[in-house]
Amino acid sequence: MIISIPADKKDVHSRVSLSFARAPFFAIYDAETDTAEFIDNTAASLQGGAGIKAAQIVADSKASVLLTPHCGQNAAEVLQRANVQIYKTADLTIVENVNAFKEGKLQLLKNIHPGYHEKFGR
Repeated sequence: MIISIPADKKDVHSRVSLSFARAPFFAIYDAETDTAEFIDNTAASLQGGAGIKAAQIVADSKASVLLTPHCGQNAAEVLQRANVQIYKTADLTIVENVNAFKEGKLQLLKNIHPGYHEKFGR
């Protein structure tokens, strides 16, 4: 199983990024081998549509699960169409969130927000 997590640093011992679409990186964690690689989030610098593009990056990574503290409606729709389940992270490191997910301690993310368009002046 491949798990994607938004990351501010290329380090599994760092905290999960508070932003899904604007995180600089995504940790792509292989739960079978307990290994992670980091990919650049090219959506982070977009003027608009960052959530949709970030969701496509996650889907293209072959992830079946996204662990994130927040997710916008447009991104969630892309992820749902790609059969990516979205779980809410705890205030833990990337690897601790992966372990919590594997132990069944994380819940599906139910509070999908409409987006931050106004926050960024769009």
